[in-house]
Amino acid sequence: MACASSTAFATWSMSSLKAALPSVPTQNPPLRFSIGSSQTRFRVSNPSSRPLQSFVGLAPLHPLLSLSSQDSTSFEHTFTVIDNGGRFFAMRHGRKVPKLNRPPDQRRALLRGLTTQLLKHGRIKTTRARASAMRKYVDKMITLAKDGSLHKRRQALGFIYEKQIVHALFAEVPERYGERNGGYTRIIRTLPRRGDNAPMAYIELV
Repeated sequence: MACASSTAFATWSMSSLKAALPSVPTQNPPLRFSIGSSQTRFRVSNPSSRPLQSFVGLAPLHPLLSLSSQDSTSFEHTFTVIDNGGRFFAMRHGRKVPKLNRPPDQRRALLRGLTTQLLKHGRIKTTRARASAMRKYVDKMITLAKDGSLHKRRQALGFIYEKQIVHALFAEVPERYGERNGGYTRIIRTLPRRGDNAPMAYIELV
């Protein structure tokens, strides 16, 4: 009983606590970083201050796993390529291409279909953004038809979906727009669309 009371009131010293802990190796392997042709070696004394090895943009990717991996010899693996697909978009920097909330292939198909319908019917109703985006393509098709050459006809056949519209366009355009230099379409604003309140407009041939 006396022995138990003596151990309960015994004070622990710092040296005895350090002696009870397992020994930790103090040497850290050197990290190598290649800069051009020369290599620089340095030792990291504090493991918590090691640089992260994997990054996506400015945010670290798997920081716990990257701290443990030390077999890298360059910075090339730390960056990932961000493509200009459907999820990540780079800065546009003044490119005035209306995207119409669609990827490039679907946007081109939409504009081709709208151009075909406008040349077929002469007047269609669509949103203002689509009308403004398709305007230059309609003007380009009419400009190709004013030239009338075989090469221009093949270019129009590669853009317009219906062949009969292309042949009729090349037959009628020289008489209808022979004296006009540009401005072959007209956009007339109308009431917003019911449901989502999207701004609508009529686009027609002059």
